Amino acid sequence: MNVWLAIAVTAAGCYLIKLLGLAVPAGALERPVVRRLAALLPVALLAALTALQTFEGAGGSLTVDARAAGLAAAAGALLLRAPFLAVIGAAVVVTAGVRALGG
Repeated sequence: MNVWLAIAVTAAGCYLIKLLGLAVPAGALERPVVRRLAALLPVALLAALTALQTFEGAGGSLTVDARAAGLAAAAGALLLRAPFLAVIGAAVVVTAGVRALGG
């Protein structure tokens, strides 16, 4: 498949998805279930992406390495109600430290 054809099909698909979102009636978006889903869905997707990027190894196997230690440090900082930059900093420092120690 030509690369430019793939780009054009992807762009058209993205445009159609956006257009579909605009075509939804406003009344359907005001329902309490839809509002709750719209609030919780990004959190669930981000959690799934974080878990996938942290624990998936080569070939789809489960891998526990320095990334898991960084995630644990971030979770601990969150439990201590640290500011967002401190949470990220803790994850980075712990991940780098474990990697430097050979983990």
